[in-house]
Amino acid sequence: MTLTYIFHSGFVLETEKSILIFDYWLDLNGVVPTFLKKDKPVYVFSSHFHEDHFNSAIFEWRKQREGITYILSKDIYKHRRANKEDADVWLAKGSTWSDGTLYVWALGSTDSGVSWIVETEGKRIFHAGDLNNWYARFLPEAVPGETIYSEEFDEDIDPIAHEKQYLGELKDIRKITDSFDVVMFPIDGRIGNGYTLGGRQFIERFKVGLFVPMHFVASGFESSWRMKEFTDEKGIPFWEITREGDSYSIV
Repeated sequence: MTLTYIFHSGFVLETEKSILIFDYWLDLNGVVPTFLKKDKPVYVFSSHFHEDHFNSAIFEWRKQREGITYILSKDIYKHRRANKEDADVWLAKGSTWSDGTLYVWALGSTDSGVSWIVETEGKRIFHAGDLNNWYARFLPEAVPGETIYSEEFDEDIDPIAHEKQYLGELKDIRKITDSFDVVMFPIDGRIGNGYTLGGRQFIERFKVGLFVPMHFVASGFESSWRMKEFTDEKGIPFWEITREGDSYSIV
């Protein structure tokens, strides 16, 4: 298998039998067209309706070729970003789907939509979508039951309750499995101190074959490499992505 970085949280996973595209937004380096020309079934995943994870341009790919299956989070339809007939499969947290080649579980998020577990050809893949401990930097001064105003988010937040929700989502994932061959997870320096905490909490709870950072474009590629210090401690391979179009071979 080969994993190729598109942009932000977007990736292409090419297996022996199929091509999986996750959370397409922008394609600055022209990654996707090459894969669409290949004679393999294509599966397109979008974890939620936010514009940096879902782009309706994915439906234009139908005009270029047959054999594309769209597997989308139901919140995309609920927010009227797509029509019901646009997707082949609509999934919400707790839903599953399989066609015999792929086995898909939709798990929860601490933002909108879902996270994905996909099993295919003997490998188990996790794409977090926007699942993360997003308010980690507020935890040191947080008081249980009280909110903190965040200028960045322009809202009152309860970081302790948010972390509890995040850890609860991880417990739900562990009900399905405790190990992944590949994990794609947000490591976003914009959220300030503790931006790796969600990733660290994840690798403390799961066996991970390869950890892949994502959602880091605003803070730069090297900001995501901060996570390597912690994956090294656990003996987990880490992909230091350096540019759009980079690829990693998965044995």
